[in-house]
Amino acid sequence: MRRHQLNIQLKTPEQIDLMRRAGLVVANALAAMRAAVAPGVSTADLDAIAEGVIRDAGGVPSFKGYHDYPASICSSVNEQIVHAIPSPKQVLREGDLVSLDCGAVLDGWHGDAAITVPVGETDPALVRMAEVAEESMWAGIAAAARGVRSGRGRLTDISHAVETRVRAGGGRYGIVDGYGGHGIGTEMHQDPHVLNHGRPGRGIKLSPGLCLAIEPMITMGSPRTVELEDGWTVVSRDGSVAAHVEHSIALLDDGAWVLTAPDGGQARLGDLLSARATAPSPSTSS
Repeated sequence: MRRHQLNIQLKTPEQIDLMRRAGLVVANALAAMRAAVAPGVSTADLDAIAEGVIRDAGGVPSFKGYHDYPASICSSVNEQIVHAIPSPKQVLREGDLVSLDCGAVLDGWHGDAAITVPVGETDPALVRMAEVAEESMWAGIAAAARGVRSGRGRLTDISHAVETRVRAGGGRYGIVDGYGGHGIGTEMHQDPHVLNHGRPGRGIKLSPGLCLAIEPMITMGSPRTVELEDGWTVVSRDGSVAAHVEHSIALLDDGAWVLTAPDGGQARLGDLLSARATAPSPSTSS
């Protein structure tokens, strides 16, 4: 069997600046949705909020029309892991956990990120799972930053860091298999695929100009999944609640730039942050 030949695109600094603009649009859309999450709000309401933010910034929702996907976000509630279609019939309830995945394309370049948000008073164990997912994402980003800075990093260093942080998170969480991160740029999904588990030191070299979306997905139980009849929504096979988080990043000579974080990743990465990321963020209004 012939192995898939990866098509890896390395971006120039100017192209990464354009991706940062798209990333900030996504960050603003996620912030607006986070502020709106409450009991009684439908996932269709959240979809409308995100689309409004994206289009007001001059962007286009990446998801809408992608392989005929009908909405601007994915809104996965409780046992839904990823790719759930927003609906006016899906109304958030106290205690739910909702994952909001959002993408925008601006001037031909994509940004992609996701957050998981508790709805009102939510079981602390579920909130903790969402925190562990986020911690594991940042562990993966930090591994990427260290790897590119040292010149010795490999793709699965990210995967291993994500898995290690999840396993240390204090619960018996399932790491969803078959879904993960990806390259990003002029297309929303590019090579390489970024697994959320695995041994370190394998895969492509982590090189300056490589842009990746890193996105852990974990459950409170089994990592096994089922795709529903709508052809999109992926749920946990055992019905356990899930969390999904994501950031798009750019690797530079001196570290990483988190393109979809308003501060570029400064609060979480410290000295692993690229010096480029400490420059003033470009405006998304022009």
